[in-house]
Amino acid sequence: MGCLVLHKKTVSFVALFLLLLVISSNYVLYHSSFRLQSLPGDFNGVVVGSILDLSLVAPILFLAWQRKFSLKYFIVLMATGLVAARFIIPSEYFTSFQSVMWLGVGIEGLLILFELSLLFMLVKNVPPILRRIRSSSLPLLFSFSRAVNDKFPKQTFIHILCSEMLMFYYAFGTWKKKPSDEANTFTLYKRSSFVTFQIMIIHAIVIETLGLHGLLHNTSIILSVVLLILNIYSIVFFLGDIQALRLNPLRVEDDRIYISFGLAKRMEISFKDIEKIVEDTHILEQKIPNTTIEFIARDFEKVYPDLVLTLKSPIEATLFMGIKKKYQRVAIRVDDPHAFKKIVKERLEKAQRDELS
Repeated sequence: MGCLVLHKKTVSFVALFLLLLVISSNYVLYHSSFRLQSLPGDFNGVVVGSILDLSLVAPILFLAWQRKFSLKYFIVLMATGLVAARFIIPSEYFTSFQSVMWLGVGIEGLLILFELSLLFMLVKNVPPILRRIRSSSLPLLFSFSRAVNDKFPKQTFIHILCSEMLMFYYAFGTWKKKPSDEANTFTLYKRSSFVTFQIMIIHAIVIETLGLHGLLHNTSIILSVVLLILNIYSIVFFLGDIQALRLNPLRVEDDRIYISFGLAKRMEISFKDIEKIVEDTHILEQKIPNTTIEFIARDFEKVYPDLVLTLKSPIEATLFMGIKKKYQRVAIRVDDPHAFKKIVKERLEKAQRDELS
């Protein structure tokens, strides 16, 4: 198993390296002094090679890096590569291939129309989704996701959009709300400087934005605007992440655990799906493998989980942007480990007795 995980990581790393090499080499070919010596008199063959690199090779390498192979994603990436080719290849070399760019634009347009139809369906279903959320006793992160999944079980675009909606809601709409102090809830961040660390990152992004935006604006307006948008998005994400972490403590119910770590990840674990609880200090201090999801607030100090839940079979977790991934083990660190361990053991023993009876 360890060799398999290592092999997958190696393949992903090589794919990422080759992807960056393909994109950067094509950019350098047309946007540096090197192009004057490299391009022959008849440059059509070189342009065709660049178009194939960006529309076929780059998408395949991207999917290999992400280890997520899908025809829909490949078509989207291929169309994006065709459009990107127009910006990378100067117009004087691209004159004979304008139809290629418009093909990419056409595919992207059809996909946008399809996504807009899904957006219309989401807006149409907002009232019933909100009614279900209000009637649920679950934390918002879980009740909202469950309501959306029931309406749109296999629509990746909808899940991504709803993930962004949660981010903006927590970033701007929750500052008057107070963290839950219900019984059997446990915070995950107070034993660390994680929130302080997040605030430091926000300050660093603000300073970088103020400094770099003015500098880049004089050299490349497009690059400065892109970086400005990315920095604003990052600030909104960190603000929402802090609020989601504060307002959604781990909750232990009679039959399951609802655990989330800000906007980055969340998971619902039924006690009947837990095989055992690992508390051995020697095991907890070992390197955490990729098959384990962490719910641990990390800052500048090295910390270890209070316990690890080993599951009978892999269970799905929801990650950033609504991405789904299954894990075999769950590493948890809470602010009140003794009380948490006690209640988890009690509920697990009860679930095991119920299963035997």
